[in-house]
Amino acid sequence: MSSIRDNWRVILLVIAILISTFALFSPTVGSQPAVGEENSLTNLQYGLQLNGGTRIRAPLIGITAENVEFNGDSERTVETQVAAQIEGADAADVIARLGAESNTVEVTAENVTTDEFSSALDAAGYAHGDVRDGVTQTTRQETVRVLESKINEAGLSGGTVQQVTTATNDHFILIEVPNRDRGDVIDLVSERGTVQIDIYYPNESGGYDTREAVLTQDDFTSIGTAQEPQTGGAGAFVPVSVRDQPAQAFQEDVVETGLAQQGGTRCTYMDNPNSTEACLLLVVNGDVVNAFGMSPGLADGMRTGEWAEAPSFQLQTRNTSEAQQIAINLRAGALPAQLDLSGADGGTSSYISPSQGENFKFDSLLTGIVAVLAVAGVVFLRYGKPEVALPMVVTGLSEVYVLLGFAAAIGYPLDLSVIAGFIAVIGTGVDDLIIIADEVMGEGSVKSRKVFQSRFRRAFWVIGAAAATTIIAMSPLAVLSLGDLQGFAIFTILGVLVGVLVTRPAYGDILRILLTDDR
Repeated sequence: MSSIRDNWRVILLVIAILISTFALFSPTVGSQPAVGEENSLTNLQYGLQLNGGTRIRAPLIGITAENVEFNGDSERTVETQVAAQIEGADAADVIARLGAESNTVEVTAENVTTDEFSSALDAAGYAHGDVRDGVTQTTRQETVRVLESKINEAGLSGGTVQQVTTATNDHFILIEVPNRDRGDVIDLVSERGTVQIDIYYPNESGGYDTREAVLTQDDFTSIGTAQEPQTGGAGAFVPVSVRDQPAQAFQEDVVETGLAQQGGTRCTYMDNPNSTEACLLLVVNGDVVNAFGMSPGLADGMRTGEWAEAPSFQLQTRNTSEAQQIAINLRAGALPAQLDLSGADGGTSSYISPSQGENFKFDSLLTGIVAVLAVAGVVFLRYGKPEVALPMVVTGLSEVYVLLGFAAAIGYPLDLSVIAGFIAVIGTGVDDLIIIADEVMGEGSVKSRKVFQSRFRRAFWVIGAAAATTIIAMSPLAVLSLGDLQGFAIFTILGVLVGVLVTRPAYGDILRILLTDDR
């Protein structure tokens, strides 16, 4: 027990290494590889620079009016009234928000100028303050959330989405998806992702009417996975469940429009829209992607009111890929604003090939090995005592190993900036260990444990002050959205914390065991 109490810092380091080993190699940690990806020896995830892939940096399309007077109207009413005054826009293109200090209205439709938006607000009867280009912080945050959901639902492991702000206060959304082609990523993130159900039905004059948005994304409470018919027929479907309140209204709509007539309806909208029975239209991003009628059994449940007691049905699509995309959009939600991928306002997109990413991996590994050998050589030349130098190198490398385990545990994608952080940790870590060794051995040999502890404490105050300085200097880079610098700062700070709390004290115990008689 006395030995454990005296050497608990070394034991803590061993425990940290074991936990990191579990995080790095256990199959229970981290996400499973997506379809088409190879299994990796470790649970480490690699970012764009080391894996190849696509990076997109683009602003959001939108104009914002500040200090809008809603005149007691609801947000939904304001959106509808303003959209009616903008050509080609609908309520989904306008976002009204009641704020504690200021009400805002945003229009996210393309090709709308600030003058046109200002005129639309005036025509709708809403007084307002300044009208500026760009969207609000809330809209940017919601866009990041939706894009993250889209990437996760699509199984694109290692993908990241974040806001970045330039020195001129321009705001961009930065998307990085490793190991994916540029076209595939743009197709995924550029879609607005709106999904709604319309009813297309014959009217009394012999024509057809459309009752729009009888169900929207917010009305669904459960979205299943894309499936193919068990009978082996063509097409695919997404099973969905509907919330109680919109389910009752939807049930009334299908009965009123004749969609739920006795015997059901047969829809031929996609082939001949001017000669069809009533149809449900599946509308994605404003386009009708499929139309389907209603089976006799479902129609009977609608007419009797039984369907609303357990409201669920299937969204029919033409193929499996279409069904998968609809399921992704339903789960992720609609983008409040679209990305401006035209490049006119500073938006960029780039692609790094997987072969180039492999070259970066090799170069990074080579750089790390060279750094370790250089540090080891300097340490051995400095002391000439293996019992001092060897534990120093091993302890310094253990910091990087622990950081790799942490990265694997949280699924943080490694890129060149993180690798630079690891190399910085090796340098600063060994530098601190040299301070400890010099302080302990600088005044001659040390045989007494009491003398050792006194000298070690003096050294620890020095490296503790240096660690605090590093953390303070790196904290702004870790907090601000500054792209690659953020990863460098985060892992440099983590390395300093691991060093001060775990590895430096452990090295002190190892030195005490090797240099003193009182162990």
